[in-house]
Amino acid sequence: MPKGALIGCGFFAQNQLHAWGEISGAEIVALCDRDEARLSETAARFGIARTYRDVGEMLAAEAIDFVDIATTAPSHRPLVEMAARAGRHVICQKPFAETMEDARAMVAAVEEAGRVLMVHENFRWQSAIRRAIETVRGGAIGEPFFGRISFRSGYDVYAGQPYLAEGERFIIEDLGIHILDIARAFFGDVDRLASTTRRVNPQIHGEDVATMLLSHAGGVTSVVDCSYATRREPETFPQTLIEIDGTDGTLRLDAGYRLTVQSGGKENVRDVSPPLLAWAERPWHNIQESVRTIQQHFVDCLAEGRQPETSGADNLKTLALVEAAYRSAETGRTVEIAAI
Repeated sequence: MPKGALIGCGFFAQNQLHAWGEISGAEIVALCDRDEARLSETAARFGIARTYRDVGEMLAAEAIDFVDIATTAPSHRPLVEMAARAGRHVICQKPFAETMEDARAMVAAVEEAGRVLMVHENFRWQSAIRRAIETVRGGAIGEPFFGRISFRSGYDVYAGQPYLAEGERFIIEDLGIHILDIARAFFGDVDRLASTTRRVNPQIHGEDVATMLLSHAGGVTSVVDCSYATRREPETFPQTLIEIDGTDGTLRLDAGYRLTVQSGGKENVRDVSPPLLAWAERPWHNIQESVRTIQQHFVDCLAEGRQPETSGADNLKTLALVEAAYRSAETGRTVEIAAI
């Protein structure tokens, strides 16, 4: 059974550790965090005896197969490169990198080491979204030609993650990357992108509203829109809402996890609500169950010797859309993805 170590014991890492406890075929045997109090508290909560405050020391001391990096983006490149030099497989949180240069360097480092690199891009692994992806890929609405992937909320995400209010970049980098990745999962790679952004909340530094228009290589046009300034009841956080038009019908994933497919004069409505895992809590449960799913996918890929669906190389394409969105919003121009 592959053994792993988790680096970073912050807010979201708690979900990852809960999920690792339920995953078949892997075990977390060590933790690392520079914050001693947080490290001790997390180790006690999950019954993990071996703890470290220095990653290099941990990699030298532990006979592990992989590391799960649950830190913020500025630390990712040195940690990934350190793990690669030590010959470990890597699963790394998103945003994968602050720059395309860093992202490409990390992918190259792990490839050169002959190891597997997966980015923890978990939104496309939510069970409701997965059902919608499988339905479209199965041809239920014919060939898609238009889509809208939307995440609009007024939920206070800053309470649990106060650093989100501090950066010059916010919603595209933190949330939009997920929604852009969902668009890629449905419609494939993107040739061109145009975007606008706005900061509505005066208490934050970055943008909290973004709208992006994507031209996909296969001919689909999609709109990706994100907001943390939307006030509505009932609150839909953290649901992603989807509309897709195809040559034979339409698909909608509406609030309340209601999946509707209209085709051939018939309408099929299904409840695709995610399970509420024993350690999960509403309304986060859709994200929490996707954490278990993506981590199981990583372990399965290690066992089968194949690349993960959200590999480092694949995530370069999603990260390029993030960079293109910021460039377009700044210049007011459509950006060619090949130029990123």
